[in-house]
Amino acid sequence: MRQHDFEDFDLFDDQPSRRPARARRRGRFDEPEPTRSGRLTQAERVRLAKLRDDAYTENELPEGADRWSTWDDAEHGPLPRPDWVVTELAAVDTDLGVLKTGKEADVHLLRRALPGTPGALLAAKRYRSDEHKLFHRDAGYLEGRRMRRSREMRAMAHRSAFGRNLIAEQWAVAEFAALSRLWTLGAPVPYPVQREGMELLLEFLGEEDGTAAPRLAQVRPDPDELTDLWFQATAALELLASEGLAHGDLSAYNLLVHRGRLMVIDLPQVVDVVANPGGAEFLARDVRNLAGWFHGRGLGEHVTRTEELLAELVSAAGLA
Repeated sequence: MRQHDFEDFDLFDDQPSRRPARARRRGRFDEPEPTRSGRLTQAERVRLAKLRDDAYTENELPEGADRWSTWDDAEHGPLPRPDWVVTELAAVDTDLGVLKTGKEADVHLLRRALPGTPGALLAAKRYRSDEHKLFHRDAGYLEGRRMRRSREMRAMAHRSAFGRNLIAEQWAVAEFAALSRLWTLGAPVPYPVQREGMELLLEFLGEEDGTAAPRLAQVRPDPDELTDLWFQATAALELLASEGLAHGDLSAYNLLVHRGRLMVIDLPQVVDVVANPGGAEFLARDVRNLAGWFHGRGLGEHVTRTEELLAELVSAAGLA
């Protein structure tokens, strides 16, 4: 296949050619650009071109900052926007270190602020590209999702280098869309601030000193707290099911306990249980994984009533 076969399509309709001309003001992180094999997605190609252009910017970053805000180039989160979100283009981003590493993505702690102001802490989730063998279980999750071009579908199905890049970008898009939809519905998820390429900036769930909220797996609740957390978890499951969704990989490791409230994170694999032929099984797996942890902490089946819960979720999703 010739190189120019991939030059003209724009997978996510970023339409960079339609953006107004502007002075490039942003800096970049200091790490070298990774060596990549295979073909890049159009959005990733545009992002890398911007990094090269920004290397020659005449505007000097304030001391300690890593880059200018990427707000103007990104897809933004839903309205009404929380008042802590920093939207000024003169803001800078400072990387404060890694919060979490994973097979699919790394999460960094980021501070976005106007110089001389405290700004806001954000969780920067950066998906990895095709040099990593990511998403080893992605085939089942991708059932029911469709790309607009058969060429893209073939590349994804064959897991070529280009196809894996498409998959990685699709996961980032899927997670941002799911978070935006669920936050709008009032679900207990972090606010999705923006998406640019394979990077998501999300509300940081933690304290102002940068201490992240613990995962459910790390807490040791007393019996009353355990029961309350269970019912918070089932309420979140019911809300997702009523929207025809399942988390797809729910466990005590992707639930955070933030100031007494259970928060759902890590949603790239969110499943449309109606379109996906294995939708009911994804619902059942989420319930089994969650109930297993609570049972192990002493919460009885007479409280969890997992079979009854699953039947209610199947009905709420319209599968029964």
